[in-house]
Amino acid sequence: MRAQRLDEIEPFGSGPDAVEAAVQQLGYVQIDTIHVIERCHHHILYSRIPAYRRNDLAHLQSARKSVFEYWTHALSYVPSADLPYFVPAMKAYRDNPSAWFGSVTKEEVSAMTRRLKTEGPLSIRDIDDDELVDKTHPWASRKPSKRVLQLMFYQGLVAISAREGMVKTYDLIGRHFGWEKSPRPASERQVTAYLLDRALRSQGVVSLDSICHLNAPAKKAARELIEARVKRRQLVPVTIEGAEKVPHWTTREALETVASAPANRVHILSPFDPLIIQRKRLKLLFGYDHIFEAYVPAAKRQYGYFALPVLVDDRVVAAVDMKTDRQAGKLLVQKWTWLEDIGAEAKAAIDAELGRFERFQMGV
Repeated sequence: MRAQRLDEIEPFGSGPDAVEAAVQQLGYVQIDTIHVIERCHHHILYSRIPAYRRNDLAHLQSARKSVFEYWTHALSYVPSADLPYFVPAMKAYRDNPSAWFGSVTKEEVSAMTRRLKTEGPLSIRDIDDDELVDKTHPWASRKPSKRVLQLMFYQGLVAISAREGMVKTYDLIGRHFGWEKSPRPASERQVTAYLLDRALRSQGVVSLDSICHLNAPAKKAARELIEARVKRRQLVPVTIEGAEKVPHWTTREALETVASAPANRVHILSPFDPLIIQRKRLKLLFGYDHIFEAYVPAAKRQYGYFALPVLVDDRVVAAVDMKTDRQAGKLLVQKWTWLEDIGAEAKAAIDAELGRFERFQMGV
């Protein structure tokens, strides 16, 4: 809870500096397309910054340029200071484009590079001279230029310089950041240390699975680094009840952290929140098995289409399925599932937070 900064109501303050500090603490903030309620990157930041303003994130991305978008375990906002740790992945895409981008030619990349140099930053909406093609995937675009820009993004040739909803504006990465020289790529050892340190900072207690979430190839090097740090007494092995056979580690400083006293602090979390996204870890530490049911047939759903865990202090006490009625300016509760009995004071705190959450949804 302390590592996630959910043991306080306003741990970062407000304004762009607060957003920058939150992204740094968490390591990355996932971006997702689902828009039943506010998109998850805004929701995750709002959960830690009560006075969060969406324009603050846009300011960091487009003006201050202290965050950038790239792939972690999903498309995410990442501190720009961490960009060297992603350069090796960008180079790998340049050396060996995946099958998804196999139809994009070097000539198309060169042509798009020339166009960006001439016309400046472009969104896919700005490109109206494409010959439309049939979609090869439900999430694909009929504009061939989109796939070219996507490949160039993964290759580190362009950066997303602005975002309006899910519409991205691309610019040449060097021009966006104003580089005289491209950042030097981190070594493999440095990338491993980055993954470990990021996990320790944002999770407090770590396992190989939590350090290398959806990144199994990184586990061998991570384990070797952990063993070296344990020998140097920089990490401490710990055992978690219920997972005695799963090795976990933390720092001595984390072990000395005093837990915050219960105060009916309420957080209505996104299903993509970093506290929730690692399901096995969530169940182990909180005894709650979250189910994301957007792709489950309605008759088989337990919590609802887009259920949000409700956290009171360090307990997940409910799951609430909500959607936003933007025309009426209301947040609608589709289904409420209590997971444990709570007192009247905690229920009153949840009601108050729901009102605040509704105002956030409506941009108030």
